[in-house]
Amino acid sequence: MPPIAALRQLRVSIQGYAGAFHEAAARMHFQDREVVTVPGHTFAEVISQVEAGESDVALMAIENTLAGSLMSNYDLLQRSSLRITGEVYLRIRQNLMALPGVKIEELREVYSHPIALMQVREFFQAWPKIQLVESADTALSALHVKEKGVRTRGAVAASIAASLYDLEILAHGIETNKLNHTRFLVLERGRNTDGDRGDKVSMSFSTSHEAGSLSRVLMVLDAYKINLTKIQSTPIVGRPWQYRFYVDFMLNGNITLAEALAGIRPITKELRILGVYPSGEKP
Repeated sequence: MPPIAALRQLRVSIQGYAGAFHEAAARMHFQDREVVTVPGHTFAEVISQVEAGESDVALMAIENTLAGSLMSNYDLLQRSSLRITGEVYLRIRQNLMALPGVKIEELREVYSHPIALMQVREFFQAWPKIQLVESADTALSALHVKEKGVRTRGAVAASIAASLYDLEILAHGIETNKLNHTRFLVLERGRNTDGDRGDKVSMSFSTSHEAGSLSRVLMVLDAYKINLTKIQSTPIVGRPWQYRFYVDFMLNGNITLAEALAGIRPITKELRILGVYPSGEKP
C-alpha cells in the first residue's frame, strides 16, 4: 500500500455523519487532497476502520476548550495500533439553517446535538416560539431538515452541512462562547519511525507508585527546557489508584527526541511514543 503522502484520493474515517465538524476538520487539514469520508458510529469504530484498512486515515477529537479532554478517546488511543501523524484545531461555529427561502420567524422546531443546543440557547431566547429538539448528531439534524422538507423545521450545524444538504444559513455563529475550539488528532497505521518528522511529540507512560515519581519526569523535561503543552492522567483499569499519563511537548533545537527519551525512560514505566508530528496551527 502506498504511503499516505502519495495518495491523491484519501479515505478519512470520521465519527458522525457527512457534514459533521469532523468532516470540516478533515477537509481543512487535507485541503490539497480529494477527501472521501468514511463515517463511523463511534470513535472505536473509526479506529477499527483504519486498522482494518477500510480507510487510510482517521480524524478523532481529543479535547475541546469548553468540554475539556475526551477521556475515553485517550484510552482508545492507548489500545490502538495507530500513531498520531498530525493535529487540527477547528473553531466550532454553530449555524442556524433551514430549507431555502424559509425565514427564521417561520421556524417552530430546531434540531441538533444536545451539546450544540446547550451552546446556542442564549440566541434562541429571542425566539420563544422555537422549540429546541435534541438529536444524535448536528449533521444528521441538517439531513433530517432536508429529507422531511418541513418549512417550520431548522437545524444547528456546521456550515459544511448546509452546503452538503442544500440548506440556507439563517444565522451564522450563534454560539454564546466564541472561544470554542476542538483539537483533532490525525491517526494512521504503523508504528513511529525515524522518518516521522515534526516539532511535537505525544507519549504515554506510567510511573512507580511512590511519592515524587511524576515530578521527577517533569524535572527532566524542565532541565532540557522542553515546553510541555499538555498533561493528562487516566486510571489504569485493573490497577486501582494507579494512573497512566499522557504528555504532549514541543521539541526545541537544543535536544533531540532520542536524548529526551534517554532522560525520561529510566524513571518511567510502559513508555510509548504515540506520535511525532508537525504542530497544528491554532485559530
